[in-house]
Amino acid sequence: MNRKPTTLADLNAVLFDLDGTLLDTAQDLAQALNRLLQQEGKPPLAYKQIRQVVSNGGNAMVSLGFNTKPGTAEHQALYQRLLDIYGQQLTAHTAPFPGIIALLATLDQFGLPWGVVTNKPSIYSVPIMAQMKLEPPCSALVCADQVAERKPHPESMLLACQQLGCAPKQTLYVGDHRRDIEAGRNAGMITVAALYGYIEPNDNPQSWDADYYINHPDELTELLHNYL
Repeated sequence: MNRKPTTLADLNAVLFDLDGTLLDTAQDLAQALNRLLQQEGKPPLAYKQIRQVVSNGGNAMVSLGFNTKPGTAEHQALYQRLLDIYGQQLTAHTAPFPGIIALLATLDQFGLPWGVVTNKPSIYSVPIMAQMKLEPPCSALVCADQVAERKPHPESMLLACQQLGCAPKQTLYVGDHRRDIEAGRNAGMITVAALYGYIEPNDNPQSWDADYYINHPDELTELLHNYL
């Protein structure tokens, strides 16, 4: 945690990125890619290697596995097959990150609604959130296909605030990628970088200019208990 959290005094809501921040979805995504590799007669990739790119979406995963470039016919065909495989088994291994359940309970204790803003399409995000059955339930869910511009553009962030009935400056956004922090800042929100998430090895989260950095959701829970 880096800055004195005086900006949290008037906090009205908390928003999360989905993959790599709220939920650990990487194992299901990795299994989908390795099943596609198997179908193509290629050896599987190590989970650790896949985990580092999943925040960049299916295109990045296909490029990792097959060394193809987005926009080519081969890449697009593999990308669609990856999505089809993933859609058949969304939550076999997916679960909230350790500490998230306690964090959500803390939000409930303080009467703070929470939501999700993700670049993941709703065809996957909606059933995943439904199957997780988190308590208290999510009060806003904004997916990539519900807006014209994805993160780091602030459109989806502002839409979530509208759904929650809160001002962006009184909203905290937690994410594990530079685009999450940029989206939060572009919307005028308080930003938290989740260092436990899917961060690429050559990335430097300290350069994201987040308001706070956490190594575990428990750190955000402690912050809220101390200052709200």
